Amino acid sequence: MDLELKDKVALVSGSTAGIGLAIAEALAQEGAEVIVNGRTQERVDAALKELRGKQPGAKLRGVAGDLGTRDGVNRMLKEVPRVDILVNNLGAFAPHAFEEITDEDWFSIFEVNVMSGVRLSRHYLKGMREKNWGRILFISSESGIQIPVEMVHYGVTKTAQIALARGIAEGTMGTNVTVNSILPGPTRSEGVEGFLANLSRQQGVDVATVERDFFKNARPSSLLQRFERPEEIAALVAFVCSPKSSGINGAALRVDGGVVRAIA
Repeated sequence: MDLELKDKVALVSGSTAGIGLAIAEALAQEGAEVIVNGRTQERVDAALKELRGKQPGAKLRGVAGDLGTRDGVNRMLKEVPRVDILVNNLGAFAPHAFEEITDEDWFSIFEVNVMSGVRLSRHYLKGMREKNWGRILFISSESGIQIPVEMVHYGVTKTAQIALARGIAEGTMGTNVTVNSILPGPTRSEGVEGFLANLSRQQGVDVATVERDFFKNARPSSLLQRFERPEEIAALVAFVCSPKSSGINGAALRVDGGVVRAIA
């Protein structure tokens, strides 16, 4: 299927690894000009090298900067004043018992997971409205529906992203601009790889055993019973970014491996 993304300009925040990198690859494969973002130039350059190796001729740009900060966002907006597609993928997570999560932890994770998307969307939405076409996506999580006891603050930010996407979408009524959230399930991202490796060392078992135990004990409702691959998330994102998804607006779309026990 041609997703009609040729010559669309797409910014994917936090796209040097994991889901973000897979989204950048999927959009580039469909002909979009993709702006890859990471906190350091080294990470951005490595991601661009990987993407160009897979897709020679892809239209790619790299902009380094921490979009979890106001200054980082302002620098991005100066370098890239307008985009057709904004994928708010930047995110952080850290397992902690609720009573151990400090005020600083709460403010920090809100800055990265929520305020980065607020600031970027606030700027780019104006240009999309003027052009009467655009796509804004928030990469939320099934954790926004099923708040994980091991990281309540993360789950709350993911709920906030779902509400934020719906709220912004209300202001696009009657236009060709859409705003949606995507809810992946547990995904084998770079951060999760590190999490699994740490548990493997602590427990003295291999990573495959850790994964089986995780789904048996922490996510027993998963129908996949494995971590999703980033490209499985990226496939849905690419479609929702395309003109062919024009009927989808204000939606929270699950690609969660069936971990949420719901029929709607």
